[in-house]
Amino acid sequence: MEKKKKLGLLPKLVIAIVLGIVVGFVAQPMGNIGEIIIRIGATYNSIFGNFLNFVIPLIIIGFVAPGIADLGAGAGKTLAQTTGIAYASTIIAGTLAFVVDKLLFPMLVHADMFMADAENAEETVVSSLFTIEMPPVMGVMTALLMAFILGLGMAVIKNDALKNAVNDFSEIISKLVASVVIPLLPFHVYGIFAKLAYAGTIVELMTSFIKVFAVIIVLHVIILLFQYTIAGSAAKKNPFALIKNMIPAYTTAIGTQSSAATIPVTVECTKKNGVSDSIAEFVCPLCATIHLSGSTITLTSCSIAVMMMMGQPTTFGKMFPFILMLGVTMVAAPGVPGGAVMAALGILQSMLGFDETMCGLMIALYIAQDSFGTACNVTGDGAIAVLMDAITGKKKAAAAK
Repeated sequence: MEKKKKLGLLPKLVIAIVLGIVVGFVAQPMGNIGEIIIRIGATYNSIFGNFLNFVIPLIIIGFVAPGIADLGAGAGKTLAQTTGIAYASTIIAGTLAFVVDKLLFPMLVHADMFMADAENAEETVVSSLFTIEMPPVMGVMTALLMAFILGLGMAVIKNDALKNAVNDFSEIISKLVASVVIPLLPFHVYGIFAKLAYAGTIVELMTSFIKVFAVIIVLHVIILLFQYTIAGSAAKKNPFALIKNMIPAYTTAIGTQSSAATIPVTVECTKKNGVSDSIAEFVCPLCATIHLSGSTITLTSCSIAVMMMMGQPTTFGKMFPFILMLGVTMVAAPGVPGGAVMAALGILQSMLGFDETMCGLMIALYIAQDSFGTACNVTGDGAIAVLMDAITGKKKAAAAK
């Protein structure tokens, strides 16, 4: 019997996005009935979002710990190399944004721009009918530390009993992701876009911020081309073919607005690029927390735009230390929409002198395009995985001689 062709994840996500926007706009003139339709989707988002938050630490432990253990004695060095590459990529992205923004923003940004929309974008969105609390057993950083300790420990002591137990746990998490998380993702994406379209947040904010956003999106494309050119050269692979395979991860991130929530799809796409399972399942969950090139571009560009609007200086001496700190501070950001800007508010105030009004404007700017920064983050994670796979492959080849 011939197998029926299943609709892939990418078409499902595209359908979910289009359907969500259409339903959101159609529901606007329908009064209470329209609001109930949107709130039903928002309720699903709330429940599924809480479930994701519960599962994310388990995904990190289930993927990262076995990944480190499978790398063997070189796990510690590989971990250090991955962290260094991810941080360097983040800093390069922020510096690129500064240079381009300084050249273009004086022609695009004016002191009276955006002030009418300097509100928290989240406040315009309808609430869910009810919510079910699902507190995670641990935080994201705790899960990462646990994964590092378990993985490095297994690599050092070579305990098969513990390794088998962790591998079994990893298989359970993989089944959970494949059978539950992935199939339910398109409904989550639909709810998010329906909610924002109904509130008018997308149109209102994107119309106001279009010039700044256009520059940010172009910067995202440039940094991804740079990342995949480097990775493709190291792995002797076509960078455009590598990027094409990462499109489902990019699209998923646009809907979820969370690098951590997109981990399963990122890992799947990375494996399609020929990256070994151990590297893909180690690098992608790790980089979901420590590699934030897209978010750094967005935060750097938005902060420069706000400072120019307020007539404040935006010198390299002032912005570069801020970019360096962003690469560290955002690691603590939760895997939720808007987490990066919330984590960055402290250094925006302490290092750039942002007041309450400027912070409010910054939040509105960031949240309106959070999806695209997150999408750039996770797509870049795939490039780092390809690069790390090439580096470790060369080491293994050299050791075999």
